[in-house]
Parts: sequence; structure tokens; C-alpha cells
Amino acid sequence: MSDVDSSVDESSVNHDSAAEHPRPPRREFKARGSFVTRCDNCQLPVLNCLCPYQVKAESYAQVWLLTHPLEHFKPTNTGRLIRDVISTTQVFSWYRTAPDAQLAALLKDPRYAPFVIFPDDQPDYADRVVGIEAVHTVKEQARIPVFIILDGTWRQARRMFRKSAYLDALPVLPLRTERETRYRLRKPASKSHLCTAEVAIELLRQGGDTVAADVLDDYFEVFNDSYAASRLHHKIDPPTAAMRRLAAKQSTGDSESGHPGAHRGA
Repeated sequence: MSDVDSSVDESSVNHDSAAEHPRPPRREFKARGSFVTRCDNCQLPVLNCLCPYQVKAESYAQVWLLTHPLEHFKPTNTGRLIRDVISTTQVFSWYRTAPDAQLAALLKDPRYAPFVIFPDDQPDYADRVVGIEAVHTVKEQARIPVFIILDGTWRQARRMFRKSAYLDALPVLPLRTERETRYRLRKPASKSHLCTAEVAIELLRQGGDTVAADVLDDYFEVFNDSYAASRLHHKIDPPTAAMRRLAAKQSTGDSESGHPGAHRGA
């Protein structure tokens, strides 16, 4: 979940009809700096390309991103960082009336134990709320825990949670952490509002996938620093500590760090 409400009027998005899903916006999101020359792969300004620091990591748990259509084209979106690091990550566009067909099939797959990541601040779904111990329990049952993260602004995420009936039967896992956001590319309403990548980092760490969490944390830090520096047309030199750690993993061929028994899902 992103850390601030969008300034874009959600009513401007074409709502889906009963017969078909809505289409993502036809034009790319035009943010400040949208005309900067960007790397075709990582989408960062070429001045501070992120590609030299992309390191893969395995995790036992999986992350499925349910992404609001407006988030797909935002270069500051951090959900894509999760997919860069953990290859089992799946990304689905959010639809109000029906789920993506692939998501619907995966929700029925008994191999997976999905949890919707959302605060437990309302009483009407209190019976669905579980703690992180539930993740460890399904791992002991040889099932694959899945963190379904609502990838959008807080306002969008709340609407997605309330308007997605196909998620109503799933347990709700609130993230409990003392971590404060380090994300600098959008102004947070509160330091406790973590961006999407930070939410995944903390969930992976609490669920036991500490190596994957550490790699993703370093990659997020490099993204955060690189993007912020590029806004000022500043080249980061010398490399930061996180850059050096990721570069070292690449140079030693340690590109598949993580849980030795990690599952690779569909």
C-alpha cells in the first residue's frame, strides 16, 4: 500500500461494467520528470540506473500484488521492486466486480494459503483477523503462505478491500511493526505508513524469509536513494553501502539467495 492519497480524482477512471473489466489508463502516468530519459528496464533515470544492483532472492512465502490501475504507470511505485527481487511475485490489476481470472484460479489452489494484508481497525471483519503466527502454521502444513498486498494509495487500498467480494473469505493479516517509512518519493501522511515494498520487506522478515527480506530492503534503499538523487540531477558516487552489498552478491554469483526449500509457484 502506498503511503499517501492520490491527487487524481478516482471518478475519472472508467468504472467496470458487469460485462467487462475496466481498461488501464491509455496514457502513461505523467508525473514530474516524466520526460527524463529513463532506462527501459528499471525505469529509473539513466543517470542512476538500478539494473547493476538487481539481485534475485528466493522466499518460501509469495507476494501477490493487487494493483490499482492508476499505479501501473507511476515510476515511483515500489511494487515492481518486489517482482525484480522475488521471481514468484505475481501482479494482478484490481477490478471491482470480478477478480482477474488467473487470480481467481490461484485463490482456489489448495497449495496456497493467502492472507489479505490490511489494518485491523474496523470491527466488522474482526473475526477474520489473524497474527503472523498463522503464517508459520501454514508453513508447517507444507502450504505456501501468500501475502496479498493492495497496491495503491491508502484511500485506494481501503476501497479495494471493501469492494472486492472475492477477498471476503480470506484471513486478514495486519502488519505490526515499529518500522517507520524511509520512502522519500511521496510525502507520507504518517511515518508509520509504509510503501508497498516496505510492507513486503517486513512481512517476509516476520515470516522467516530473512535473506529475501534483506536483499529486498537493500534494493529498496538503492531505488529510494537513486530516484531522489536523480530528481536533483545528481549522480551517486561513490556507491552507498546497500549498493556495495548488492554488487558483491552479483559479483560472487550469489543471485539466488534465500530459503533452501523455497517453492516456485505457478
